[in-house]
Amino acid sequence: MTGYQEALTDPSYRGQILVMTATQMGNYGVNDVDVESDVPQVAGFVIREASRLDSNYRSQSMLGPWLESHGIPALCDIDTRALVRRLRVKGAMRGVITTDASLSNEELIEQVRRSPSMSGQNLAAEASISEPGLWAEGLIRVPPTPERSVRQGDEVFRVAAIDCGAKQNIYRHLAERGCEVHFLPWDCSAEQIRELKPDGLFVSNGPGDPSAVEPLIETLREVAGEIPTFGICLGHQLLALALGAETWKLPFGHRGANQPVRNMETGRVEITSQNHGFCVDWKSLEALDCTVTHVHLNDRTVAGFRHASKPIFAVQYHPEASPGPHDAAYLFDQFVGLMASGAAQDGASEVTAKAPSTIEG
Repeated sequence: MTGYQEALTDPSYRGQILVMTATQMGNYGVNDVDVESDVPQVAGFVIREASRLDSNYRSQSMLGPWLESHGIPALCDIDTRALVRRLRVKGAMRGVITTDASLSNEELIEQVRRSPSMSGQNLAAEASISEPGLWAEGLIRVPPTPERSVRQGDEVFRVAAIDCGAKQNIYRHLAERGCEVHFLPWDCSAEQIRELKPDGLFVSNGPGDPSAVEPLIETLREVAGEIPTFGICLGHQLLALALGAETWKLPFGHRGANQPVRNMETGRVEITSQNHGFCVDWKSLEALDCTVTHVHLNDRTVAGFRHASKPIFAVQYHPEASPGPHDAAYLFDQFVGLMASGAAQDGASEVTAKAPSTIEG
């Protein structure tokens, strides 16, 4: 619906055509600040109407020229809500956008049929960074609140963050809380992680089929839970697979910033931002000494879990949501608290997923 620049630069959309249902896009232009990665990640963009003006003092370019400069094809002046209704009934489909008017409908359909399905694709290998690095930038838009502390004491926690196509706002949230964030490529080894001597391990979001990211699943099978471990989106799925659970493909996925999730341990309902096409199987999780902590209220799928005896927890949605909502930002405080508690030394974790008590579910 909104936040088109954050969505376009979200690496979880790698290799996919993004369709927006709000009637107009581009009205506030684009800038170098409201991005989740350095370049647009989508394979294509479909909207109802492109704004002819960019009305915002922070705008540095209009949306169309910005997409063109990055080689992203876009399609406008179609009924996107009608298209979304088709996708909701038939499920997510492969598609093609072309500027070649000489191609017939039959030729275009053949191109689509030859294109790879999302199932079986390791797109994390494309969306991940190539070299390790250190992240230092904190939040620049979200002010501190009584429920969400900015820095928890003077202690600095070192976080090894496995980047499968991470949104930059995740790292901003960790840095804002005093974490020293060292990001690593998706194919890093257990030895590389241990060499950092981290206080916590984070596994990021990313695109594609989680079961195809086999090298990382093997690495997580070895190191997850040695120290407090937190996963978001694809990271949630990869941690579940590393523990021995199963994943499956949703018909049309969960997309956008209005996804209701119930915290099963507090009863609180959170409005969340989500972007994923695969899901973790509930029964396979519970058979592995894991507890489902969050449930998507639209279809009762797993939205979060924790391990009963290891300091591992994960959620299927985006608590760092940029541009929003921010109902679930407390999960970063929970991760920092878990590192501070020394749960890894105790060999057990009690992740209670406490949220601000001022909002009742």
